Amino acid sequence: MSPLPLIRPWNWRRALLWAALTVLLLVAQTLLVALTLRYEAARGQERVDQVAVEVAARLKQITDRDLQGLQGLLWDDPQLDQGPRWAQDASLLLRRTRPILRLEYRNAQRLVARSTDSPYVSPIYLQASREEMEIETQLACAAALRQGSQQFSRSYFIVLAGGEGLEVVDLCLPQLHTGQPPNFVVATLALRYLLEEAVAEDLAREAEFSFVESDGTRLARAGLTRGAGFYLAERLVDVSGLTLQLKVDSAAGQPKLIPNLTTALVLGLSLALFVLVYLLARDGRRRAFAEHALAEALAFRHAMENSLVTGLRARDMAGTITYVNPAFCSMVGFKAEELLGQAAPPYWPPEFVDSYRRRHMSRSARWNAGEDPRQGFETVFMRAGGERFPVLIFEAPLLDAQGQQTGWMSAVLDVSDQRRVEELSRQQQDRLQATARLATVGEMASLLSHELNQPLAAIASYSAASLNLLKLEAADPETPELVRQAITRIAEQAERAGRVIKSVHDFVRRRDQSRETIAVDQLIDAVLPLVRLQARKSGTRIELDLPQPMPRVRCDRTMVEQVLLNLTRNAIQAMDGDMPLDARVLTLRARQTAASWVSIAVLDRGPGISPEVAKQLYTPFFTTRAEGMGLGLSLCRTVIEQHGGALDFFSREDGPGTEFRFTLAAAASPAKPEAAQRLSTDDVAGEST
Repeated sequence: MSPLPLIRPWNWRRALLWAALTVLLLVAQTLLVALTLRYEAARGQERVDQVAVEVAARLKQITDRDLQGLQGLLWDDPQLDQGPRWAQDASLLLRRTRPILRLEYRNAQRLVARSTDSPYVSPIYLQASREEMEIETQLACAAALRQGSQQFSRSYFIVLAGGEGLEVVDLCLPQLHTGQPPNFVVATLALRYLLEEAVAEDLAREAEFSFVESDGTRLARAGLTRGAGFYLAERLVDVSGLTLQLKVDSAAGQPKLIPNLTTALVLGLSLALFVLVYLLARDGRRRAFAEHALAEALAFRHAMENSLVTGLRARDMAGTITYVNPAFCSMVGFKAEELLGQAAPPYWPPEFVDSYRRRHMSRSARWNAGEDPRQGFETVFMRAGGERFPVLIFEAPLLDAQGQQTGWMSAVLDVSDQRRVEELSRQQQDRLQATARLATVGEMASLLSHELNQPLAAIASYSAASLNLLKLEAADPETPELVRQAITRIAEQAERAGRVIKSVHDFVRRRDQSRETIAVDQLIDAVLPLVRLQARKSGTRIELDLPQPMPRVRCDRTMVEQVLLNLTRNAIQAMDGDMPLDARVLTLRARQTAASWVSIAVLDRGPGISPEVAKQLYTPFFTTRAEGMGLGLSLCRTVIEQHGGALDFFSREDGPGTEFRFTLAAAASPAKPEAAQRLSTDDVAGEST
């Protein structure tokens, strides 16, 4: 037998170290497993305790609710002709409350006067009479009478139809009235239904719930599963004077080792790795999306800036240009390289450089003072070829990511084309006004011939008479005086004809567009000769309704006179036809309606304006007359709106006819209107001089 090999001491020490490490690892893993199991058991027990607390709170809430409903029945007294109402309220309460199986109304002798059974179960006292179950109820009502509040009886078992049974309790509520014997309301509650209503559906799948007595006897049960008997929780529930012992038995059993340790570790590590990879992937995806979105935003911004017709310009706080877009470069005719970094850019006209610098400094000062400088202003730029052109600039502070101002951003609009269009429009408006005046005079040519025939005929008559008198000068000594009178008449008629021609000439040739302050009667007097021409032809009488003192307006005299002439002509034409001559009255009225407004109205006695015509009355080229152009009212409205006023029409309230009324701005110091004085001139057709 060979001797055993010798083991060196250092090998023993290494073995002891490995053994100690192994023992420590085993102890650590065992403790870890034990702590895990204990933790799982503690969690399971905590869950059961929490469920017991929730169900107990729910039981108390349900009984308090049922008690409130029962107390409402105490207000009904079947003995005071309220029997049908008590039965109706009791039936309604039973339909709302499933745990209550029966409601009874008892008199002072505690005998049942009325009763109502629950619609959810068969009557509970079919197998056994109510008198057999009276002991507990009588004791509860006696205690309720002594204490003056509701009392629960001890639980007892009743047998239902079909062999089923329920553990129930009676709740007795005394009905106390001063000076009257007490009555009682008795409610029979099923403990099982009470427990089922308190247990939610999700909790019913987790544990078994039951009411038990102190010796462990089960009174009622609820739940969709059987308890495993490992996690238990018992709790005393005091529901309005009734003490019940609630027992909760969880369906979860003792935690198993393998699923709770190995699977948990593997799943935990796998889940942690998956979450880590997911977070890294999501972070990378977000970064890629952010970079792509940034590139798209930059490309979109550049494309948008390059496609804009509005010039964009950015300057720093000192006024040096830091950015311009292609539209701005095209507008001023300089390249971006020639503008960037310039504090006095070449598109500033040399004569305005100092004023532009002061304006920039004042804008910065307003911003620093807290005022908002975001307002548009018009100025003049210079193109590369030296051409000056007007621009409209809107500026706003340029802020960085921290909200600090780093400069100014400007939006620049070239308004030279707009100014040319405005000038062309003004010239066209002038030509249109002149054309309208010429058209008006053309329509009045026949009236002018009629008006001039009278003074010319008178001149001819007086001339012939003068010649005849000169032949008789030697025979009649009074002939020189008669000749002098005839020549005077000739001069008067010639002057009258000259005034008619001059009024037409002034109306056609007047082109002054400047606004002036003028009295209203001067506007009316200027067009009155032309109005009278047409009025005399149609037999229309003209009435002037003007206040004293006369209001004054600020307007373009020529344009407003054109408005008055168009409105009066329309009014006279509206009264043509079958109207009697004495009904043809044209009224010109003026009123100062406010401190800053004067109203001028033209009223006729015509048939009025139909709704169909009223819809298109101001439409250009719309007319109801075969010879009309359809521009009169459209031009009138445009002129009044250019003066800041309004033109509208109304049906007259004092009879048939139409009133066209427009407003003009009053002069700076308007006179207050006083009682209006009506002045009338009976210019009837056919009146001779």
